[in-house]
Amino acid sequence: MSKLKSNNFNKRKYNKKEGDSRMKILMLTWEYPPRVVGGISRVVYDLSKTLHKDGHDVTVITYREGDAPYFEDDKGIKVYRVDNYMINPNNFIDWILQLNFNMIAKANEIIREEGNFDVIHAHDWLVAYSAKTLKNSYNIPIVATIHATEAGRNSGIHDEQQRYINDTEWMLTYEAAEVVVNSNYMKNELQRLFGLPYDKINVIPNGVNLNLFNGIERDYNFRRKFAMDNEKIILFMGRLVYEKGIQHLISAMPKILEGYHDSKLVICGKGGMEEELKNQVKAMGIENKVFFAGYMKGKDVQRMYKAADVAVFPSTYEPFGIVALEAMLSEKPIVVSDIGGLNEIVDHKKNGMKAYCGNSNSIADSILELLYDHKLCADITRVAKNKVRNEYNWSKIAQDTHFAYQKAICQSMAEKQKRELEQERARKTKKAKNTENEITNLLSFKKRQAYA
Repeated sequence: MSKLKSNNFNKRKYNKKEGDSRMKILMLTWEYPPRVVGGISRVVYDLSKTLHKDGHDVTVITYREGDAPYFEDDKGIKVYRVDNYMINPNNFIDWILQLNFNMIAKANEIIREEGNFDVIHAHDWLVAYSAKTLKNSYNIPIVATIHATEAGRNSGIHDEQQRYINDTEWMLTYEAAEVVVNSNYMKNELQRLFGLPYDKINVIPNGVNLNLFNGIERDYNFRRKFAMDNEKIILFMGRLVYEKGIQHLISAMPKILEGYHDSKLVICGKGGMEEELKNQVKAMGIENKVFFAGYMKGKDVQRMYKAADVAVFPSTYEPFGIVALEAMLSEKPIVVSDIGGLNEIVDHKKNGMKAYCGNSNSIADSILELLYDHKLCADITRVAKNKVRNEYNWSKIAQDTHFAYQKAICQSMAEKQKRELEQERARKTKKAKNTENEITNLLSFKKRQAYA
């Protein structure tokens, strides 16, 4: 579709006037509700919803899982889901490449029917190839959010697949006009790993739905599914993978139980370490004090936070930590590792407690202090809730993201103008050279005629 047709569509869609900042945005993500793998799904959903509320036209292209519809109008957000026909089901990289091919095909179809987009927002390396292809095909600037890095997740690059993912992350940040990260920790990580210019990286934190716990109170019948009334629930909410540090929290339980016998660890989540963690609990002989609740969704998540007494996030690698915000909003005191984005969210003994990363004794000490000091808990939860409401609301985050979009578009326009000037300069230089050659040839011809 021509550029002229694209511009006409935008004017027709928004009745745009000069200075109108409303945009037509394409979100590319490999997860979107109801598909939830990690935090990306919730971030894209809440950001898209808020941008739409602010008057922007938001389209999401994502992976279709289960019986989710191929298309839905999700409260004004246009969501297109694509299948992934596996060529080699045992190769994750092949799976990702096929997903990108199908995303490109769907985006082409949408652009033909509805006109061009103002900006592409690509979420992580898994959509890098589709973002790059669409950028080059339609001259659409990319804003890329790097939610985490392969080197960070694995404490370095150790095999060819990790190297491939790391290189793809670099490519995406290179192709993007602007890069978004959710913490200063991640900004420093991207500078170290990829050598990105400091002013290309925008630190925009993740947020949380401030109405998440409206009308949710402690449900004692629900709570009794996991613990007795006299037991204090120590809650872990997250994926059961190494970098979330749940193994260190389990190791802390004997010391916690020694100091506060009426304690119960409730683990909510699923992941590759589940059997290993259950074996760890069994080997320690604390099966009656640890409950694996499995994956939770919907209202059960809110009810679980309300049922808990302390929430613990002992990650060994954590770019941000949305679950910490949720716990703070639910008015639960939290214990976090002093690492990554969690370290930036929590001020020790002001809005939460910090523990040394990977140190079970430190984790146990912070939990025990909260279990015994009720005044500290009350002070922490009050300050924490106010901090979430003031600093991590989606309205502010969407505004900051929109500003990143504007910067990307301006940069793209400037680069286009530069290319056009260079082409015009080259054309004029070529024309002048041709004219010079013509004059030289004419003079040479006349000279030959004179001597003839």
